Amino acid sequence: MSNHFKLALRLGFDGAYIPSFNKNLRHLNFKFKKKFKILGSAHNIKEIRCKEYQNVDLIFISSIFKKNKNYLGLYKFMNLKKLTNKNVIALGGVSRKNIKIIFLTNCFGFAGISYFE
Repeated sequence: MSNHFKLALRLGFDGAYIPSFNKNLRHLNFKFKKKFKILGSAHNIKEIRCKEYQNVDLIFISSIFKKNKNYLGLYKFMNLKKLTNKNVIALGGVSRKNIKIIFLTNCFGFAGISYFE
């Protein structure tokens, strides 16, 4: 559930997602179940710090491989990953061809449509 914490709680979901553009802290006032996970995405250090302040459990950092406006590449991705103690998920252009590189980054995990197509 993206950006709708009240609805996620009302429906009994296990978590919610905060996009990189969302800087809101209102969700910190809600009471969550112990296993409720908050996920967030980031593309730069400023957004990573914001997600840490929002108390997310996992941070999606993108885009590691997909050459779009948020393209980081492997080295920028690795440098951003080092700047947080949160678990990091690699996102953006992950495919069967480059999956071995993801394992070398020691990420918590990866996500991507390309991998599952």
